[in-house]
This record gives sequence, structure tokens and C-alpha cells, in this order.
Amino acid sequence: METPWEYRAVLAVDIEKSSGRGNTALMENRRTLRRLLETAFERGGVDWQACARHDLGDGLRVTAPAGTRKAALVHPLVDELAGLLRAHNAEDRDAATRLRVRMALHAGEVGLTADGDVVGAPLETLARLLDAPPLRAALERAPRTVPVALLMSRHFYDDTVRHGYEGIDPDTFHEVGFTVKELTADAWLHTPGWTPPRKPGRTGRGKSGRKARDRDRAVPGPTTMNNRASGNGVVNAAQNGDLHVRITRHA
Repeated sequence: METPWEYRAVLAVDIEKSSGRGNTALMENRRTLRRLLETAFERGGVDWQACARHDLGDGLRVTAPAGTRKAALVHPLVDELAGLLRAHNAEDRDAATRLRVRMALHAGEVGLTADGDVVGAPLETLARLLDAPPLRAALERAPRTVPVALLMSRHFYDDTVRHGYEGIDPDTFHEVGFTVKELTADAWLHTPGWTPPRKPGRTGRGKSGRKARDRDRAVPGPTTMNNRASGNGVVNAAQNGDLHVRITRHA
């Protein structure tokens, strides 16, 4: 039987620093994360039971039902999850069961197998987003009261955040570049309830969606090159920018 391919939104969540807490805490944290995610999905109007869910060990990958509006996975779902995690962590409990999570969002054509698995290149991209250094660093730098750091692909951002739909503020997202394994890409970072400090003169938003693309990349400046030659022959030169040649004839 041929595997059907459908355009779907995909989400992945991973618990920060989950290792070393012991098996009892691990199992409790897995149950808590699943429960809070289910609540956030329901509050966001996304049918949790219709989602394909796959265990990531200390996290979950969720494939939304066909036809799910991608913006619904941003708002109110992300804010709902952040609120639920803050409430959970505020309770008088052991540090081993307090949760902070990294989250990734992407979308594309995935294959739906007969045994319920989901396959395809979008899942590879999703995994790289979840493991991207800027996402890890953002959650590490954020105040401990901030429980979620989200990284979404440019494709997902262009279809949702940049339009400024109700409940989504594009100014709370900023662009980062990253390389993980074979993937080098730009993506958009969001930490609900906290805005990371920006470097002077840099912005995370532009009308074209590309103004911040070169933020973390070196851009070559103009090059000045002086050449002097005498006699008969040819001068060859290569540079970025304009080449100006002055020829002086001597008697």
C-alpha cells in the first residue's frame, strides 16, 4: 500500500536538563508534560486526540490533524503551555519535577504509514530546530521563571507570525541563524514572557522578513586596492566592488 503524503504542521517539545534526575522523576515529568500539552492543545482549539503523537524519551513530537490552522499552534497554544508550566513550577515541589522546555515548530508534507508512524524530511528539520544552539542558549539565559523557549522555521514564521494575527506579536520574535549536522538555516526565536537583550543596531523584524538575516554573519565591506604597473603588458585584478584604473603615460 502506498504511503499517503499530506501537508501537516509538526511540533516537538523537549524537557531541559532531564537527565540525572532519576527514573522516578523522569516518569513523573513525562506524564506531567503530556498532561499539560494536552490541556494547552485543548485550550488552543486543536484536537489532541486527532494528533499523531510520538515519544522522544524526554519529550514529545506531535503531528497536528490535517487542516489545522498553523497560527493556532502559536497562539494561544504556546502561551497556554507557558502558563501551565509556570503554575506547575510555582507549586511547592522538588526541583527534580520542575519543568522548562524547548519547543520547535515546522510544517511540510509528511508520510502517514499504516502503523501510525509519521515520516518525511519535515521531521528531520524539526529535530534540527529542537537541537539548535540558539534555542538551547535562549532557555539557558532566560530567567528561571520563563519555562518555554520556541524556535520555528522560516516557513512557519512566514505563514503565521509575520502577519500579526490576533494574539501574535511579531516584535516578540527575532531571527537567528544556526547549523546542526547537515542543516544550515535561519529560524525565529520566541521566549514567552521575556525578551532577550539585542545587540545595538540589530532588529529581529523587517518588512521583507529578511532584514535580520545577516545579523550573525560577517558581511564583507568595500575593498580598496592600488595597483601599479610599468612597461607593456596586462594587469589582472579581482575584488568586491568597483575597480578604478588610472593610466599614466610617461614620455
